[in-house]
Parts: sequence; structure tokens; C-alpha cells
Amino acid sequence: MKASTILLNLMLTLSLSAQTNLFNGKDLSGWKRAEIVDNGEIKVLPGGIVECNAGRPISGIAYTNEFPTMNYELSLEAMRVEGDDFFIALTIPVENSFCTVIIGGWGGGLCGLSSFDGGDAANNQWAQGLTLKNNRWYKLVVRVTTCVLQISLDQDLYTARIEFDDSRRLSLRFGDMEKTTPLGLATYETKAHWRNFTITPITELRPEDKVRAGE
Repeated sequence: MKASTILLNLMLTLSLSAQTNLFNGKDLSGWKRAEIVDNGEIKVLPGGIVECNAGRPISGIAYTNEFPTMNYELSLEAMRVEGDDFFIALTIPVENSFCTVIIGGWGGGLCGLSSFDGGDAANNQWAQGLTLKNNRWYKLVVRVTTCVLQISLDQDLYTARIEFDDSRRLSLRFGDMEKTTPLGLATYETKAHWRNFTITPITELRPEDKVRAGE
């Protein structure tokens, strides 16, 4: 990792010294509608819930502020209100790359990561099909540390732990997800509600945050 990238991550970690809510509960300050053709309406409801209406096919938002690329944890609560495809496509930075965590895709139940070594969420070893219900809140947690990416949905409903020797093995699926960088949320022909979207800097590594390969 370049010295400039390390310095930027350190500065961002210092500025985010504790858990920070990425939604202010009032409006979409700090976010923009992704520049996607036929993006659905996105608005903040009473109670601070962000409502993402279905696009044709994709609808989403992108973060407009600086964001760390390492040593952070994201937590999000999400609900699929209408539709039968992914209600979370969480695009994140990882060192010098981006990737997308998919929840509820490919007909409503696929969870996984797009992409790893060119394989999207349906075509790599972390793909898993679940029965995910509409009008039910799910909690997604994603942790990013050096050479390790961890994903959990409702703690153990879906989990994935991805180790990589080079962040360039991670990538975005070609298309509209590229428009939700550096941090973004999107849906596919689906109306979703999102709330309690937080980032917490990781200042102390847990054993699971470290590379295990070769142990």
C-alpha cells in the first residue's frame, strides 16, 4: 500500500474516532443519487429510514465524502419492501479496489461477493442461497482489514470470510455498480428500506481479522 494511502486512512480513522452514522436521519446529505439511467426515487422517511424505490433495473446512491479503504466495520439494517431481487448491493473500497456485497440477488435469495478473481456473487465459493423474506429487517456487518474481508448477515444467517494476497483480486461487476463508488447502496427491480448505517474504525485487530492462510 502506498504511503499516501496509508496516511489518508490514518487521517480518516482519526476523524472517525468512534461509531459514526452515515445517514443523518433527515436528508441525503453526504450522498447523491447514483448516475444510473432510470434510477428510482430515493428519499428519507420519518424516523430516518432511507427508502430506495425500484429502478429499471437498478436504483442506488453513492457516498460523496472521503472514505477509508482499510480497517473499518460497516453495519446496516435493511428490508426488502417490494420485489424479488437484491435489496442490498453494498459497494465498498478495499485497499486499491472495490467490490460489492450482494444480499438477496438472482431471484431473491443469493448472498455473496461480486467479484473475486472475476467471478461474480453467483460464481465464486462464497455464493449461498437463502430464503429471505420481504418486510423483515436484516442486519449486515462487513469488516475490512489488511488482506481480509468478513461478511455476516444476522450474525450467522450468512457468513463469508475472504482472504486475498492482492486487493486487485477484488473487483466490481461491470455496469452500474461502478457508479456507486467509493461507497454505495443499490437494489435491482426492488424497493428497499435502509437504516442505521454506521461505520466504526477498527483500531485493534481481532484474531479473525488477521490472515490465517498457511497456519
